[in-house]
Amino acid sequence: MSQHIAIVEDEAALAANYRDALQRHSYRVSLLADRRSALSAFQRQLPDLAIIDVTLGDEIEGGFELCRELRSRWAELPIVFLTARESELDVVSGLRLGADDYFTKDIGLNEMLARIAALLRRVQALRAPERAEHVIERGALCLNGERMTAAWRDTALELTVIEFRILQELAQRPGHVKSRQQLLDAAGVVQDDNTITSHIKRIRRKFQDIDAQFAMIETVYGLGYRWSGA
Repeated sequence: MSQHIAIVEDEAALAANYRDALQRHSYRVSLLADRRSALSAFQRQLPDLAIIDVTLGDEIEGGFELCRELRSRWAELPIVFLTARESELDVVSGLRLGADDYFTKDIGLNEMLARIAALLRRVQALRAPERAEHVIERGALCLNGERMTAAWRDTALELTVIEFRILQELAQRPGHVKSRQQLLDAAGVVQDDNTITSHIKRIRRKFQDIDAQFAMIETVYGLGYRWSGA
């Protein structure tokens, strides 16, 4: 059976365009126009992935509220924002609420489809038996490349796909400096390389929530970043 994607978007024409693009790639797509109808629909049948706009009708931050409600009920549901709101504050807010990724509406269609496919592969991998060859251990860090999971001191790190790939790229070769462009390439996204700084900050913050003394990701000024431990 094809995977089911729900789009929560109040602009009908825009939602239809996204639906058509996803259907051409064999996804089954549902369109929902507001927060209440989305919650009602998800209670009847949970999609494989939810794509949400931040502003929904009269609710300026209805998408943020919906994400909060969905994450509290269905912790493993992949959630992405697709919105015209592109400030760093909005991106950080969306990710802190538990979204797996955040797309702005100027994203290229091919990139959007690739990142959606990556999220869905991650969910499938989490349900598969763990294989040792995909595991990277660096001291207290444990990464599973197939399942796309990470743990520090035996405590799970809740990383987005982009954050996981950046961390994986750093941890694969401790001590080696990775440029911002190399990290973007590893994450498989096309963004301004200045956004790597924001991603690194969020990754560090998630480690520090577990271990206040965490300092394994070092900034090498003018060059990039490196994982300092063996």
